Amino acid sequence: MSRISLAVPVRRSNVSVEMAIASRKSRRAFRKEALGMTDLALLVWAARRVPSAGAIYPLELYLVIGAVEGIKPGVYHVLDDSSMELHSEGDLRTELAIACLEQMFIADAALSIVITAEYERTTRRYGERGIRYVYMEAGHVSQNIYLECEALGLATVAIGAFRDAEVANVLDLPKTHRPIYLMPVGVRD
Repeated sequence: MSRISLAVPVRRSNVSVEMAIASRKSRRAFRKEALGMTDLALLVWAARRVPSAGAIYPLELYLVIGAVEGIKPGVYHVLDDSSMELHSEGDLRTELAIACLEQMFIADAALSIVITAEYERTTRRYGERGIRYVYMEAGHVSQNIYLECEALGLATVAIGAFRDAEVANVLDLPKTHRPIYLMPVGVRD
């Protein structure tokens, strides 16, 4: 698979951290409008700028893209702060929404960020307590996505209600990458 470069974004907005925190909301309504590449790059950058116990970074991010300018629909695996690769082709937003207990508004989002965990990376070092650290890290990622969406004027909501095996099957995830959180993102309705 080939790498897709995400331009290193300008990391400034007109929204202060305090304003983003104060206005942060869970939003489930999205306009049927594509996101720009800059928005995508900033979301990926924000999602990856989190603390991790022992600097282990057990999380892997997958993007279920349906409507991003210049990117064909598909599932993309985020490789680092500024690149991703196509994991599988096709617009799977509806299938993902069905796997998320039929929360069909997910299919209206331009994309969904699926946070997966490879628990063994952390439990090898910290034992069973490592599972707690993985969930803490996922919370950091989710909050960064929420705050970046506020800064960009986008909508998102954290989704924890889904059938794990179905989500893994829809995305054709490696067996060690277990879905733990989803965040559909789109232009606010």
